[in-house]
Order: sequence, then structure tokens, then C-alpha cells
Amino acid sequence: MNLKTLQSRKRTTVKGKLILFVICAVTLLQAQNNNIKNDRFWDTKNGKPIYSQGGGIFKFPDPKTGIKKYFWYGVHYKQAELYREDPSITQARNNFEGVSCYSSNDLVNWEFEGNILTPDEVFKDSGGRRWGWLGRMGVAYVKEAAQYVLIIQYGAKVLFATADSPLGPFSKSHVKSMEDWIGTTNTGDQTVFTDEDTGKSYLVYSYGKGRHKIYISEIGLKNDTITLLNYKQVFKGAGREGNCMFKYKGKYYLAASQLYGWDGSNAYYLVSDDIFGPYLPENHMQLFPGAEDDYAHISQTGFFVTVRGSKQETVIFCGDRWADFAGNGLGYNQWCPLSFDGFVPYFNSLNSWNLNEKTGQWDVAPDNNWIKNPSFEADRKQIPSHNKPVQTKLLGWETTVINGTEISLDSLSPILNHANTEEERKVVIGERSLNMSDSVNFIRKVHQKITSSPYVTFENDTYILRAKIKNSDNFNTLKMYAKSGATHFEVVVTDKNETWTTISIANIEVKNNEVELGFLADGKAGAYCLVDDVSFVKSK
Repeated sequence: MNLKTLQSRKRTTVKGKLILFVICAVTLLQAQNNNIKNDRFWDTKNGKPIYSQGGGIFKFPDPKTGIKKYFWYGVHYKQAELYREDPSITQARNNFEGVSCYSSNDLVNWEFEGNILTPDEVFKDSGGRRWGWLGRMGVAYVKEAAQYVLIIQYGAKVLFATADSPLGPFSKSHVKSMEDWIGTTNTGDQTVFTDEDTGKSYLVYSYGKGRHKIYISEIGLKNDTITLLNYKQVFKGAGREGNCMFKYKGKYYLAASQLYGWDGSNAYYLVSDDIFGPYLPENHMQLFPGAEDDYAHISQTGFFVTVRGSKQETVIFCGDRWADFAGNGLGYNQWCPLSFDGFVPYFNSLNSWNLNEKTGQWDVAPDNNWIKNPSFEADRKQIPSHNKPVQTKLLGWETTVINGTEISLDSLSPILNHANTEEERKVVIGERSLNMSDSVNFIRKVHQKITSSPYVTFENDTYILRAKIKNSDNFNTLKMYAKSGATHFEVVVTDKNETWTTISIANIEVKNNEVELGFLADGKAGAYCLVDDVSFVKSK
């Protein structure tokens, strides 16, 4: 072997090691950046369904290793199984199957640990009765007792159950009436919040009737029983539910949703320097900017997770999609990252995004659907609506009447959305779809403009627009379009479609970080076009 050959082989070996190092580094980065995909049902890392609603995520030591990890607790309802199996049917009940527990190191890959509070335990003293509302719960560790406590709404009272491990099993301790403190036996809605800086935990809850007052109570040991130690009213004003809170850079944020029952709604907040207030602006909750276009990604405030990474502190809004089972889209858990302008939170409504739990950094995933309210499920009622919410437009969409009847609360106004039948819901998502029709000849445009938000860049790239339509004949013009810069893209519908049909426009070049897309209908009296499941994603 000559020296030249030996040197060449050494260089090859070094180069090979460098390539291997780069591959390993990229693989590690990809492993740390995990995707969170909303608008679908979630599974564990083993492919089993996740059923967890109205709960919270807490960091506790793993009983096996002693290393802290995330534990996600929530209620498993029987109807959540049924709706997942067949989303064409909105279920009528919410039967309690247990409190489920999942664990994770990265907030994305979850392992099912078991049902840590069972119906047998809950109803063991009920004389055979095994029904009643259970929901809105959380778990806390009480150092003085060296035990974990699970607090959950139980009928018109509050149930406390304890365990020696975060994995349970939890045993019924006692049931508390709130009447002596707040005037109602029950809480309106409630969650558990743990202050990572102090280790103390609190129950955040509302008045049981009207929900126009919010309280905070510390959880602790009193007379050898884990219970609530005190209470402080921190809000009085408009009715609010979905009460929960988080801490960001030393500030406490009290959050809640509107009283829309099971439907998605706007999200609101107040801020304080102290856990017991005062929360400002006093008794006047502020709307989360960014949440108003689709009612917080068609969800209701559930709880928050604060990720204190090595490079960034990120707060995740964990919304519950309830809809009294269910009908308002796919998936029960809708998680979106918050951004902050100083201490003002901003809601980033994203369909798909990546989280690095180690660093706390996040970004938009390439497969994000940029459409707001894409399946028209944010508007659960017939629109225009005279009832809460009083509304004359579809969220996220603008309706321009070029010719025909104006949209109003008048009884002669056209209806902007269509109630999907059970048969239709086997093809399209949810209870509602867009409806373009009129009792007179009409020309109407329904459109949406997509652009960058203060914290998320809508990138110049090539995209594809898709939608499902169902339409009659008697249209002079019916088309789907996209317009970016001076370039116009469109697909014209020339045939009657008696069944749902997918239409698309490929290779849409977005320029100047902005695009307008929508539907234009020029039809005769009685003609109709239904639209559902609109998507606008990057081309692969």
C-alpha cells in the first residue's frame, strides 16, 4: 500500500464519519420536532384511540424512573367512541366510562396508562345507580399529604379522590357541596392549575348558575383531608365557562369561553401578577386576538400547557371540541400555540404544526390547511341566527351579494349554511356546509383572504385548493377560484352534481404572501350550490 492510497482512504473514512454525524443530527432534530395535527381523532403511539376530554396535563415524577414526565388526564365518554366510529351521527348522551390517563415525554407521543378512576369506584355508594354527569377534572400532588388528588364535577357537587401514585388507582375520598362558599352546590365549569414555581395547585371554577362569577381555591390538606382551603372571587361580569388558567413569564392568565353550551366559542382572558388577583382589566375579559375567525379553531377553552424549553417558553391552548357528541368536525382535542405581544396573548389557529418540547420552539407544518372554518362547523346554528350568537355571517368567510337578496336577520334572508343529513355526513365532515342559493335570481361571492399573521408567515409557494360540492343546474356561472397578485386561477363547474363531488385547482402560485380564494355563483331563482371540506395546502 502506498502513502497516497492510505491518505485517500483516511479522507474517505473521515468523510464517511462526517456524513454519518450529519444524518444522526438530522434524525435527532426530526425526532424532537413532533407534529400536532388538529381536526382528526388522535391515537396513542401504539395506534390506540385517545379518549380524554375536560381534563388537564400535569408534570409528575414517573413512578418507575422518578424522572418527571407529562401525565394527561381526562374523561372517557362512551359516546366519544361511537362518534369516532361513525361521525355521521351526533350522539345524544355522554356516559362516563372512566378517567383516563396517558403519559408522554414530548406532548405528542402518548402511552395509555389505564383508567385511573372507574365507574365502579365512583358509583359504589349510589345504590346501583350508574349515571350522572362527571367531567371537568384535574389532578394535583399535595406535598403535605404525600398523595395525589383528583377533583371532578360529580352531579351537582364536586368529588375528591386520592391515590399514592399519579397512575392511581384513585379512591373516592369525599364529595363537597360549594353552597356555603359560593351559593350553589355545583361549580359551573372547573379545571386544576399547578404553579410550577411554587408547587401549589388551585381549582379554578365558576358560579353554578349563570356562570357570571369565577373563583380560585387553593388545594391542600385540612383536618387530615385533601380539600379546598379557601376561595376568592376573581371575576364578576358576563357569563363564562371553560374556566382555566396558565402562567407565562411571571404573569397569571385567567381564561374562559362564552356561554355557547357545547359549541365552539370565542376565548377570553384576564391578567394578574398574583394568583388571587386582581385580574385586569377588572371584570372585563379581553378577546384572544386570532381566535375570532373560527371560534378558537372550533373549540372551547379546555386547559393550557406551558412548555419551558431551553430556547423558548411556549403556551399551548388545549381546546375541547365537545358538541354534545359531536357533529362539529373531527377530533375532540384541538391544540394551538399562543404567541405574545408583551403580555397580550395571540391565538394561532393552525391545523398542523410542529413542536420541539426540548427547546420550546414550534413552527407551521408543511401540510397545514390554511383555511379558517374549512368545514363550516364553527357556525353550529342556522346562519343568519337570531339566537346566541346573533350572527349574519359565516366565521372566517365574507359573503358579497352582487345581485339578489341581502343577508340579514329578516325572515326573507337567504340561509348561508346547510344542515347536512346523516347520509351526507358519511361523505362530508360535520353538521353544516356552505349554502349558496336564493329565492330570486342571484350573483353571490363567498370568499376568504389568507395572509400572514403577526406571528406566522404565510409563505410564497405552490398550493392546491380543494373542496367538495353538491349543486343543482340553472347556473349561468358557478366556479371556485383563487387570486394571488395579478394571477387568477379557477375551475368552472358546468354540470349538475347530485352527489358530493371533489373539485380542485392545482399549482396555485402564491405571491406577496397573500391569496383570495372562494366561490362565485350566478344562478337563477331556486338554484343551489353546497360546499364543504375546503382545503388550501402546499403542493407536495
